Amino acid sequence: MKAAFGTRGFTRLFVGVTASMFGDALMLIVLSMWVKKLTDSNGAAGLTFLWLTIPALLAPLFGYVVDRVPRRTFLVAANLGSALIMLPLLLVRDASDVWVIYLVAFFYGVSFVVMPAALNGLLKDMLAEDVLVEANASLSVTREALRLVGPLAGAALFAVAGGSTVAMVDALTFVIAAISIASLRVVEQHEEHEPQHWRAEVVAGVTHVRRTPLLLHSTLSLSICLLVVGFSESALYAVIEAFDKPVEFIGPMLTVQGVGALVSGLLSSRVIRRLGEPRTITVGLGLLSAGVAGVAAAGAVWQLLVATAVLGTGIPLMIVAYNTLLQRQTPGRLMGRVSTATEVLVTTPQALSIAIGALLVTVLDYRLIFAIMSSGTALAAVYLLTMLRGQIVRSTPSTSEPATPAEPVPVSRANPSAEDALEPPRVASGLATDPA
Repeated sequence: MKAAFGTRGFTRLFVGVTASMFGDALMLIVLSMWVKKLTDSNGAAGLTFLWLTIPALLAPLFGYVVDRVPRRTFLVAANLGSALIMLPLLLVRDASDVWVIYLVAFFYGVSFVVMPAALNGLLKDMLAEDVLVEANASLSVTREALRLVGPLAGAALFAVAGGSTVAMVDALTFVIAAISIASLRVVEQHEEHEPQHWRAEVVAGVTHVRRTPLLLHSTLSLSICLLVVGFSESALYAVIEAFDKPVEFIGPMLTVQGVGALVSGLLSSRVIRRLGEPRTITVGLGLLSAGVAGVAAAGAVWQLLVATAVLGTGIPLMIVAYNTLLQRQTPGRLMGRVSTATEVLVTTPQALSIAIGALLVTVLDYRLIFAIMSSGTALAAVYLLTMLRGQIVRSTPSTSEPATPAEPVPVSRANPSAEDALEPPRVASGLATDPA
């Protein structure tokens, strides 16, 4: 990770992104906890995550915008906008105001779509390919480290001061991120290409994914996984009730998940360099499947926490490997649209899964729900291994071939070694999901 931090400007950006990630770690779980407290409904609490994921259905339009505006300016505006959307939470008083939480969750979800897309574009434009995995790993490790304290702090602050206070702290972190990014001097790359009809421009990201087998099948494997893992958003509260724990116990559970994820994140760049991105994704899916199965089988709290830590180890491997694969396989000028296109392909199944999970938790035992989740995740790993059995061995970082562009090859590029060029990061909650 030293190479990434040795790049001029990266540390300052890292500080800003870390601030916003800390706010997310505090706030995301509090939104559903707040609904649970107000309504005493597991399904209503789980639906909070559905509202977070719905904006991904509009992702191609967002990507079209991201690819046509200066990314630094866009990120500053997006962070300030995210701070403003926290303000309506000050109005929440009782169960009749749950719609306000859902509304805020929707706009929060918009920020989850657009900001990672813009940051991915900066990564692609300004980082050398051999540093991409290190930058992704550094952000993943930081995010998972924040999970060690974020959920606990968020749950504690919620219990003591209420959701409105947590919302204002989250808003402050977005402001810090905006100031940090605004202070950077960024030389962005611009690629000229033959103009196309606006409809073709909007769907260019989807076209590129369809024409790139490694990216297509890796994305579909995650889609299969999220088609069942989203059940956890509601079922998690049923797990807590079964072990006779208060709703705030979700904080310690996510912290334990963060311990496993932190260890995995520290090793992720090494694993990816050794196995390549697709095989690393399958390893992550396997660990996630094993951990979810452990939750279903747990008979004591310590067993539940061990299973949670195991599933936590799979998440960074999948995220870092997938983001690195996406960046390597995508031309810079398409990064926003490809990032948002994959968001649709991954988040649509997740949204369906969350909605179905909110219903299943009312009719099925949580153990059966988690068993279904484990089987679906294992199926996703088998799918990826089967579909890419001829390419998966050759797709290591040192030998990855650039993907065939979905649009004409650019005829000019900005000088990538220009002074003050920035090298950025990133990657976008229930028990086992983390918007990629």
